[in-house]
Amino acid sequence: MAALTGLTFGGKTWTPKFAQEIDKDKCIGCGRCIKVCGYSVLDLKALNEEGEFVEDEEDDEIERKVMVVANPDNCIGCEACARICPKNCYTHAALNN
Repeated sequence: MAALTGLTFGGKTWTPKFAQEIDKDKCIGCGRCIKVCGYSVLDLKALNEEGEFVEDEEDDEIERKVMVVANPDNCIGCEACARICPKNCYTHAALNN
């Protein structure tokens, strides 16, 4: 199968790689990635002591917050999030047609 490719401004072939997941054990919730993403792909979510996501962020059970790929359909495959991540938490993949 052929992969989705594009061209850079200079005419070079470029294959976008889309955000698949973020390793919640590595993520420190620093927020750098959400600042560089202009497409609302990411969201900061709360975790409890057991490592489970907490819906009510006002709850006292919150241990820490981590980033999640909340809107993967918005991702354009630029990988800016992974390049700025200090903990190398991201998994990206090319789209195969």
